[in-house]
Amino acid sequence: MNNKISTFTVMATLALGSFSATNVYADDASIVRLATTTSTYHSGLLDYLLPEFKKDSGYEVQVLAAGTGKALKMGENGDVDLVMTHAPKAEANFVEKGYGVDPKALMYNDFVLVGPKADPAHIHGMKDVTAAFKKMAESDVTFVSRGDDSGTNKKELILWSQAKIEPNFGGYKAVGQGMGPTLNMTSELQAYTLTDRGTWLAYQNKLDLEIMVEGDKRLFNPYQVILINPERYKNLNTKGAQAFSDWLISDKGQAMIDSFTLNGKKLFTADAK
Repeated sequence: MNNKISTFTVMATLALGSFSATNVYADDASIVRLATTTSTYHSGLLDYLLPEFKKDSGYEVQVLAAGTGKALKMGENGDVDLVMTHAPKAEANFVEKGYGVDPKALMYNDFVLVGPKADPAHIHGMKDVTAAFKKMAESDVTFVSRGDDSGTNKKELILWSQAKIEPNFGGYKAVGQGMGPTLNMTSELQAYTLTDRGTWLAYQNKLDLEIMVEGDKRLFNPYQVILINPERYKNLNTKGAQAFSDWLISDKGQAMIDSFTLNGKKLFTADAK
């Protein structure tokens, strides 16, 4: 399966507002429909994992990549069999409301704050990410926000709140785009943005940016895998979704996640509990 082609097709149709995953993939017992974040897609992790899962299980995973908010909405609508996301509060709410079942901790990486080498906000090397957010607002530099209700966007808004800043200063731009396009725009504008480290490592060689702030514990970025509640929808491939979830948290799946690198750097740390 060419994940990049299938995901692009799905994402393009979603943008046109006419897509129903249920109609496209329902009733095929060999297909597992996964809604996940653009970070797991753009990093290349799924291209690495899915062929091995298919070889082991016989299931083909169809990937629908979007921001966490949209991914969870697909789960709420019963358009996918499971979700893989990185927004703990939104995920807890998703399970509490009965849309998701059997949440499993999967892996983690972290967020980093990136910006131009000239660093007009003078935040390079700061250890306190909220202090860096305050300095950016006070300096009225350009900050590009994903603005798409993704896990990264949710984290960014939490950080503005913790910094006691309302992100409405003149240089703040919410673009409603995925992480890759947001990074490209940030580089073109010589601005700042928050990104997950995996997508940063995948894109950094194409960008005129560098890491400004990293390592603050508030930048921790955990991922979960959650099955869609089969009691809500009859068309789900819960058996296949359970097989994929179990495989991801198995010794083999966790070892593969731990061994995945890009440009010689590890992107995720396996964290199944």
